[in-house]
Amino acid sequence: MASKRTYGDPCGIARALDVIGERWALLVVRELLLGPKRFTDLRAGMPNLSPDVLSQRLRELEQAGVVRRGSLPPPAGSRIYELTDWGRELEPIVLGLGRWASRRAPFPPPGAPIGADSIVLALKTLYDQRFADGLLDKSFELRLGDQRFEARPTDGRLDVSRGAATAPTATITTDPTTLEHVLWHAGAPTTDDLTITGDRRAAVRFLTMFPLPD
Repeated sequence: MASKRTYGDPCGIARALDVIGERWALLVVRELLLGPKRFTDLRAGMPNLSPDVLSQRLRELEQAGVVRRGSLPPPAGSRIYELTDWGRELEPIVLGLGRWASRRAPFPPPGAPIGADSIVLALKTLYDQRFADGLLDKSFELRLGDQRFEARPTDGRLDVSRGAATAPTATITTDPTTLEHVLWHAGAPTTDDLTITGDRRAAVRFLTMFPLPD
């Protein structure tokens, strides 16, 4: 097997790109930022990535110490992939790239397919605390298809964890593409494909906390 390419440059930036600069590598990291996933879950989040290339990227990232393999507890016992502590340090870098692209790069057109993890990470990227008055530390559950996330606005960032919220202020049920349309194209949660239970006023305010950069 051919050895992995390298820039051969001692600069820290070049050495970082030696680790995560291969095509799809950083998107694999993106898919794992919110928690461990099975191989099939990773494939679902990156449908244009072939299984062979995904296996290669996972192998390379594991060898580099960014990703490790594990198993779900019994009775499932499924093999999973997760970020190491060093790999999780990439989160602000990934979110920073998303924020940078949101300012100038072409924005996806309405209705463009987007994965659940991608839309949730977009919320973390664009979270603006100026719109969170009265909502800090409240819990919101996002039900995006068959996936559940708990989102909690805090001082300076949006904390998100995979899984159902214990006692959410409100629950927002929709799909990732509809949520993107509501947040950045429709301007208000007026679609029949998005439902709110619990404190509707708080949920509507929650949906305003992610404005696009000027």
